[in-house]
Amino acid sequence: MSTPQHAVVTGTSSGIGLAIAQTLLAGGWQVSGLDRDAQVIRDAGFTAHAIDLTAPEQVSALARTLPPARALVHAAGVMRTGKLGALPLEAGAEMWKIHVEAATRLAEALLPGMPEGARIVLIGSRAASGIAGRSQYAASKAALLGLARSWAAELIERGITVNVISPAATDTAMLRDPARANTAPKLPPIGRLIRPAEVAALTAYLLSDAAAAITGQDIAICGGASLTR
Repeated sequence: MSTPQHAVVTGTSSGIGLAIAQTLLAGGWQVSGLDRDAQVIRDAGFTAHAIDLTAPEQVSALARTLPPARALVHAAGVMRTGKLGALPLEAGAEMWKIHVEAATRLAEALLPGMPEGARIVLIGSRAASGIAGRSQYAASKAALLGLARSWAAELIERGITVNVISPAATDTAMLRDPARANTAPKLPPIGRLIRPAEVAALTAYLLSDAAAAITGQDIAICGGASLTR
């Protein structure tokens, strides 16, 4: 029997990260889940790691202890909203640490042990193109596109792919956060929110051998939202 493939996934206690971890476990992967919140998944193939992704020293230290990974999926995220002049700079710094700095530190620590043909998927957002009241969130998500395309170019000779998945408004706890009451999500043209399982299914495909030729891409799951630009 072959050894199960190992994936490191952040944000597995809820929302998109939880759906991704569950989908990978159902597909036979071993999953290391990195979360600040309490463990939700109970599965023999799942190992929970409590961590604050805004603490750089924690991220680097934990990453060095993880088993070699064939995949890194960075799904953890937060949204802090407010128009220019109303959003504290500390909120922007928090989003940058979680979305960008944590992704970078994890990738740097895991990369030496990643085999040829490994996969990196970063969960972005349709907001990366800019939305009023979400400038710092949009900026940190837009930065993921620059990371992905740069890493993809650097790692292509090793067959390692790097891609971003950018969902439109997705049915997660983040949408129901009272802190964003003044920036309600816009329902996609399909008439419903994106489902976390839909993002998870695309993630699983990008981690598969069939997706070896897809790298450096920003793939939208937008429910038709991009048709109305």
